[in-house]
Amino acid sequence: MATTDDRGSNALPGRDELTTTISGLEVEPLYTAENAAVGELGLPGEFPFTRGVYPSMYRGRLWTMRQFAGFGTAEETNERFRYLLEHGQTGLSVAFDMPTLMGYDSDHPRSLGEVGREGVAIVSLADLRALFAGIPLGEVSTSMTVNSPAAILLAFYVCVGEEQGVAREELRGTIQTDILKEYIAQKEYIFPPAPSMRLVTDMVEFCTREMPLWHPISISGYHIREAGSTAAQELAFTLADGFTYVEWALARGLEIDEFAPRLSFFFNAHLDFFEEIAKYRAARRIWATVLRDRYGAKDPRSLLMRFHTQTAGVSLTAQQPEVNIVRTAIEALAAVLGGTQSLHTNSFDEALALPTEDAVRIALRTQQVIAHETGVVNTIDPLGGSYYLEHLTGELERQAYEYFRRIDELGGVISAIEQNFFQQEIADASFRYQAEVESGQRVIVGVNRYETTDEEPIPTLRIDPALEPQQIERVVAVRAARDSAAVERHLAAIGSAAARDDINLMPLLVDAARDNVTMGELCDAFRAVWGVWRETPVF
Repeated sequence: MATTDDRGSNALPGRDELTTTISGLEVEPLYTAENAAVGELGLPGEFPFTRGVYPSMYRGRLWTMRQFAGFGTAEETNERFRYLLEHGQTGLSVAFDMPTLMGYDSDHPRSLGEVGREGVAIVSLADLRALFAGIPLGEVSTSMTVNSPAAILLAFYVCVGEEQGVAREELRGTIQTDILKEYIAQKEYIFPPAPSMRLVTDMVEFCTREMPLWHPISISGYHIREAGSTAAQELAFTLADGFTYVEWALARGLEIDEFAPRLSFFFNAHLDFFEEIAKYRAARRIWATVLRDRYGAKDPRSLLMRFHTQTAGVSLTAQQPEVNIVRTAIEALAAVLGGTQSLHTNSFDEALALPTEDAVRIALRTQQVIAHETGVVNTIDPLGGSYYLEHLTGELERQAYEYFRRIDELGGVISAIEQNFFQQEIADASFRYQAEVESGQRVIVGVNRYETTDEEPIPTLRIDPALEPQQIERVVAVRAARDSAAVERHLAAIGSAAARDDINLMPLLVDAARDNVTMGELCDAFRAVWGVWRETPVF
């Protein structure tokens, strides 16, 4: 394959590129004991958990291997789930299409052309029932990536569990529910921040009381990083969001040790190997310290930051996509060496389309090779004590606390969102990085160096356009077969409860789900009371 290099075909790469981390931290040529502000390390499984949340880590149990999946109809995604389970995946992870994420039914005019394109279309209990057909919910752990309408999806899931004979207290998994990072980065919000936070807190309370094995929030830095943030911003903004959820739950009257053990996190694994490992170690140390010292947590489980990791979608390139296999392997290794509890590895073709089965299998095999062939699982925190790594861990921790101070000065996370603080910080970081790439100071293999001139296209997954009308027909059939009077009663009760602050909405949503009230109808009931959020753009 022909390659080009503007310094001549025989030239060796010089070190004219930047020697900073991806986030812009200066890197010294050599680190010694004088550089490493080690901080409090401790032992794995002991405060402050810098070296891992469990004493034995992967010697006792490997991380959960998840592959994010969802496209087309529920039946098609069900087939992909079965394929993944047959190939050794140990947990399911559901991707929803854009109409579902934004609270619209598949037959809504705004859904046109988007049904099943980026994930699976879920409108009612009938869809979720089909999604998990033949998959025993009492035996699998399920992760659902949905935020603004998360309470509705959880209600559907509870009902599917009941139909399978699995009590809600036996259901295991995580629902993302992290609405704050939607305002900060991903922008898939529906309602204004305050009522959205009320709905999140209802879920936390409901799960604390009735679903003790379920994680009601996955506090997510992933999308903050994908939007262009630095590692320090991902770390600080994610933890600040987490502290805000804690404060709302405490204000509801919950005790910290009632709900904190079921909070979980979701981080990005980017390409700067040591910076990513340091980020995870700093995150554990900060969370444990703040939960103990500020919020008075006494249960050791409340101090454990357990997190899922996904390799960086933003690092994937459409050029020479096979090279993405290498990128993903390096990122996955950083997540493992950083002590993740579950991991999703991106498929090499995801910069072009939803992944093919072959690409998904390679992504899953990447995790399995790390787990079984590299030896990195045989000892805990093998890089702990490295002068460079400990320096980075301390520096990221310092920057995070500085961001906490600035956020507090702005009046907290919600006030900072309303003032566009997070959005501007991420925009500035993203601009700096893109300028480095375009100037050639930041090398992206196959993009601004080592390009190819005769690249062959690779096969990609295509979503059958016929799936959209099929999904719409299902929605119409569900509406025709249900009790319309019961639907109206549910919507009236939910609208009335949404206007009050003293009623938990989750039981009402579960009851409505049983009678096939749809996602869009439930979100419309909330829209009528709460309105929708309009952000002031940042340029």
